[in-house]
Amino acid sequence: MDAKEFREFGKAAVDFVADYLENIRDHEVLPTVEPGYLLDLLPKQMPEEPEPWTEVLSDINRVIKPGITHWQSPNMHGYYPTSTSYPSIVGEMLASGFGIIGFSWICSPACTELEVVVMDWLAKFLKLPEHFQHASDGPGGGVIQGSASEAVLVAVLAAREQAVLSCKETHPELSESEVRGKLIAYSSDQSNSCIEKAGVLAAMPIKLLPADEDLILRGDTLRKAIEEDVAAGLIPVICIATLGTTGTCAYDDIESLADVCQASKVWLHVDAAYAGGGFALEECAELRRGLDRVDSLNFNLHKFMLVNFDCSAMWLRDANKVVDSFNVDRIYLKHKHEGQSQIPDFRHWQIPLGRRFRALKVWITFRTLGAEGLRNHVRKHIALAQQFESFVRNDSRFEMVAPQALGLVCFRPRGDNENTTQLLQRLMERKKIYMVKAEHAGRQFLRFAVCGMDAKPSDIEFAWTEIESQLTAHLAEKSLAEVARKPSNVSDLTQHFQMHLASDGGGTHEKSQ
Repeated sequence: MDAKEFREFGKAAVDFVADYLENIRDHEVLPTVEPGYLLDLLPKQMPEEPEPWTEVLSDINRVIKPGITHWQSPNMHGYYPTSTSYPSIVGEMLASGFGIIGFSWICSPACTELEVVVMDWLAKFLKLPEHFQHASDGPGGGVIQGSASEAVLVAVLAAREQAVLSCKETHPELSESEVRGKLIAYSSDQSNSCIEKAGVLAAMPIKLLPADEDLILRGDTLRKAIEEDVAAGLIPVICIATLGTTGTCAYDDIESLADVCQASKVWLHVDAAYAGGGFALEECAELRRGLDRVDSLNFNLHKFMLVNFDCSAMWLRDANKVVDSFNVDRIYLKHKHEGQSQIPDFRHWQIPLGRRFRALKVWITFRTLGAEGLRNHVRKHIALAQQFESFVRNDSRFEMVAPQALGLVCFRPRGDNENTTQLLQRLMERKKIYMVKAEHAGRQFLRFAVCGMDAKPSDIEFAWTEIESQLTAHLAEKSLAEVARKPSNVSDLTQHFQMHLASDGGGTHEKSQ
């Protein structure tokens, strides 16, 4: 492919993406394909001769798009948002065009220095403590990781190595292998699965402590666990707290956890992958309490900042602790500008050696949307979640499971777990909206997350109509089945069926037939 064909292919691809996103509501959010569908549609080996790009683009529409779950659809309400925007897509395209591997400053000075700039911009925008900025007098700063999973693993590994160094000084009678065998870490049983996985990868057990009834992890629980483990001869290393747990977007009590961590010399990391977007809003100022006392934290720009995946911001109070833990230098990696003030070699701040030019899409997005545009985006998600919450509270057949938090509402049909299971199954079979289920204390519930590139109030109304109408249909069928198991006559069955169709709990819907 030469430059002329590239221009033609590229322009056609941009038109394809723009048309797709502009008309995304036309697609059912879930695909209808079965496992293995693509294996039967594509050749078993690559083509021997080049094929025209027009055929390739045609096949994207023919065989690829039918197998896509439409994450940018406003009818996507599962997990958490994975956002994108037109400026971010352009930034991704430009970064791909430059094709650089920015593992050191000399490999592309703009790659390193733009990351320093945008990470300080973001720290100020989120009102983080000043010591997390590269421009501060201290050793702190921010770096762009691929995902929250990577950021958490970096924190766990760095804390582990710092603990090993410290224990070798204070307990010289122990061998390094003996020290490593005694290390222990902590998090909440409401934390993301990536935290437990980080413990597996770091060969260090992470004890998942029970959150309180309100799903919040507090210092008293951590203190008790540390005291028990120390008495058993273990060495506490790190606590990973969560602001915005995966299940219910609960916020751990950072201040009380910080008290315990400081007293026990335990690293405190905060996973704010989702809720970190709220830091930017004064009405969410409580979320920032205690952040001045943490050692590191992460926030996914691809959740709330309209930057496409993958892009996770991580800040460190003392970056030297990570650099000292990860630093492996070879002669081919050295350059004469190493060690200069405020010019980090970010390869020492991460797991891989190579680095993508992620800062470019961040910079373009921030400039074209502005701080106020980003704040408005977060506020819109909150308002839409409040709209959905009002629907739930006004329908007596449903109940809230946890307080509405940012763009997430956790709710369930009243009654046993079977109602929740059957409602979700109906919704997934219809493929109009997408949600996922969670569970706490034996109760299953549904998570309604505001997602999509440009969700609107009408999309929330559409989702609610789908949900409550399907509950109406389920309860009617359930009632008929119960009546059918008892001696009855035709008039009894008809009466029960009509009663459940007419009962909408105060909601508004089209009656299912």
